Amino acid sequence: MSPAPGAPAATAAAVRAPARQAERLYHDLLSSSETLEVRERARRFADVVIAPVAGRIATGDEVEDGFPSDVFEAMAREGLFRLAFPADAGGMGLARPASATVAAIEELAYHSNSVAAIYDVHCVLAGTGLDQGTREQRRQWLGPLVRGEIIGAFATSEANSSSDLSPQSVQTVASRTATGWRLQGRKRWITNAPVADVILVLARTGERLSMFIVPSAAAGVTVGRADRKLGNKGQLTADIVLDGVDLPEEALLGSEGGGLKIALAMLAYGRIAIAAAGVGMAQAAFDHMTERLTTREAFGAKLGSMQHWQFLMADYALRLESARSLYIKAALRLDEGYVFPEPEAAMAKIAGTSLAVDIARDAVQLFGGLGFTQELGADGTPGPVEALYRDSKVTEIYEGANEIQKWIIARQLLGREVAG
Repeated sequence: MSPAPGAPAATAAAVRAPARQAERLYHDLLSSSETLEVRERARRFADVVIAPVAGRIATGDEVEDGFPSDVFEAMAREGLFRLAFPADAGGMGLARPASATVAAIEELAYHSNSVAAIYDVHCVLAGTGLDQGTREQRRQWLGPLVRGEIIGAFATSEANSSSDLSPQSVQTVASRTATGWRLQGRKRWITNAPVADVILVLARTGERLSMFIVPSAAAGVTVGRADRKLGNKGQLTADIVLDGVDLPEEALLGSEGGGLKIALAMLAYGRIAIAAAGVGMAQAAFDHMTERLTTREAFGAKLGSMQHWQFLMADYALRLESARSLYIKAALRLDEGYVFPEPEAAMAKIAGTSLAVDIARDAVQLFGGLGFTQELGADGTPGPVEALYRDSKVTEIYEGANEIQKWIIARQLLGREVAG
């Protein structure tokens, strides 16, 4: 397949892709033909556009190398941002938009979790939040976002308030003025912040929380320097300072005091997306390990002849089956109208992300020195799995730490009066 028009050029040696094992072991009887077609389309795009530049993204420096705008623009041209949205917003109007969107995210994460995270925040969090706005808000902000003309961000986290989004913990405040609202506060870990054009900001209004549409160019908005992180180097995060930001009345998204419900609904969707990203990385590690075990020899035999690796891979095959089925089921519930598809969303997030971390660690072990290597000095060979090891860890943390997901499941099981 030839590169797509306008595809970004590779700037570093790409890791040779191993044979994919998913179709040999996973038989998808849950997804519709529509979703399967989207998955295949996203896979072709990722193989052609993302794979050649994945090494550049994974080993770059957030401050120096910046946002992978070439890949973002290519996703826009491919129409991938349209998957999650109805036709009247410029979307594809799919029958099962959530299922298609998270399937695409798995395919993006297979080559780059940074790209999957950018896509998730742009579409699932910022975009789907804006889709709940008024006709004018959707026209002004959602249409351009779907077309990729602007970049979206979603700002709930603060330095001392990330998983805890209770009104008493959120310190960003929105006060009424004669013409609208004034925002004061600081948000942290905000994906896409250095390049965002529009930011959905959760702020305290009295005793409750409200959501606001904030243009990044508004007076009083300052975006800090990008954070330098362990992994996900292409997913830029930074602080956003809101110092007396004056907004018109129509900047309020939804009703006053209704911001927490919007945020929690978007984060529930986001957990399913992160689960899919975890499965994508886990599948990539699994495929690399399968190839290594069937080609590498030690002590006169293939590594795969050792029972330790046979049993380990059998366990991972089982966990991959379970994790993928869980996130697909959670997305199907979302498409059926369950705004909070629990406990499946929480279960899927734990299953997919913990699997990604576990299998990436064992992939590094299997590849030995090469697994721990970013680039081999002798000939420039890129390490095949070290980026998976670095990128996977954050999925257990963001969009609701896995410990919080266990609490959500416990609440479903035992009730709030017992679990708290």
